Amino acid sequence: MNLSVTQRISIVFAVLLIACCGASAWLQIRDSDLHDQEVIQALSHDLAFHIARNSTLMGADGPKPAALRTLFGQLMVVNPSVEVYLLDANGHITGDDAPPGHIRRMQVDLQPVRRFLANEPLPILGDDPRSADARKVFSAAVVPGADGHPAGYIYVVLIGEARDALASRLAQSTVLRTTLGLMAVVASLGLIAGLIAFGLITRPLRRLTDTVSRFDASIRTGSEPAPLALSRTAASTGTRDEIAILERTFAQMADRIGLQWRELKRQDQERRELFANISHDLRTPLTSLHGYLETLSLKDESLEGGERRRYLAVALAQSTKVGRLAQSLFELARLEHENVQLTLETFPLADVVQDVFQKFELAAQSRKIRLKAQIPPRLPAVCADLGMIERVLTNLLDNAIRHAPDGGEVSVELAGEGDKVSVVVSDTGPGIAPELRANLFRRAFSSGDVRRQGGLGLLIVQRMLQLHGSVIELVERNDRGATFSFKLNAAPVRAALKT
Repeated sequence: MNLSVTQRISIVFAVLLIACCGASAWLQIRDSDLHDQEVIQALSHDLAFHIARNSTLMGADGPKPAALRTLFGQLMVVNPSVEVYLLDANGHITGDDAPPGHIRRMQVDLQPVRRFLANEPLPILGDDPRSADARKVFSAAVVPGADGHPAGYIYVVLIGEARDALASRLAQSTVLRTTLGLMAVVASLGLIAGLIAFGLITRPLRRLTDTVSRFDASIRTGSEPAPLALSRTAASTGTRDEIAILERTFAQMADRIGLQWRELKRQDQERRELFANISHDLRTPLTSLHGYLETLSLKDESLEGGERRRYLAVALAQSTKVGRLAQSLFELARLEHENVQLTLETFPLADVVQDVFQKFELAAQSRKIRLKAQIPPRLPAVCADLGMIERVLTNLLDNAIRHAPDGGEVSVELAGEGDKVSVVVSDTGPGIAPELRANLFRRAFSSGDVRRQGGLGLLIVQRMLQLHGSVIELVERNDRGATFSFKLNAAPVRAALKT
């Protein structure tokens, strides 16, 4: 069944209301019947006793049939609702004034009679001789015999056949129909009130359902999901309404999804720009490499030795540039998309700085660039991945040397800061323009200055430091060019001493 929550709740409520009304009516009718039976039996409790005191009913040879019929007929005329019977000691009917064919059973169970005579709580139901299985309230008394033992019983059914026929006719009367009609009206009003109440209670749920549907439709169409407007109840932080709490929680979830959607869109745009820029970076050296190799192939015999070597040197440099770019792309992809595990070890960071200085010593001397290291005494060792930290310093120094002017300076400053060791790498170059700093550590770059100032090298540095729980920052210094700073965890003292 394709029904809403409100419809299902309304149907269940209607069924329960009808069932409760029916059960209530049945219980009321049953309770009323039991009450009437108890009242009738209590009021007529001694009726059979007064009949049994009549000495004209019994003769020397037993009951007098004519006298019985006369007395029983008179009683039933005075009170048509009663039926009088004479029972023997075993409960067999020996006298009555019933019309022919109305007696359905000729023996009455004496157990209820004995309970009645013992004055047990009323109502007590006994057998109805004019029915095969019905039980009704009665009055009973012992008919004494000549020897002092019970000769039989006077058994009076207090709600007889005539009263049942009258009650059956009244069941179809206007009064009963009016009563049932009023009950139906009350049940209908209760049902309408309940449906209205359920509609009001579930209105926030319907509103939330519409909101979720619109949000889902916006996601399916690929448009940016709009912020959700909270109702007054949901906006209240102190509410205990579960639906309002659900609405507020969904709005928070929708906001997070919106942020993630915008972030994914931004990353997709950056990915497109990255591919475009990588294609540009690869196309330039590959075109140059292809051109020089083609020239060597076509003019091999006409080229002099010095010119041939120059062409080969240029081709080799372009090939090295392509290889370095491909290696950087591979390393960046591995860092971003693979579960890279750090190999942590304790080592002195000053030794790594000196090793990296040795790599760039010749390049710096060729341009008369001074490599300067400021290392304080008793600098604590660090706990990090040695290979990654060496690569971080290599990339930063390579960028600094390439952008420092001839005769300039590149410095590395180390300092202990509590449980951290800070590293600052700076140069005396022109620095980075303010409009380019926001996208300096983004995956994608526009062509021009930003790519020359770091490109994939800075992305690799950023990712490696993120794996160490650190962040690289661009620091402002008036007397320096580009200055980058990051911090590493210092090794515990015992581990450092052991190293």
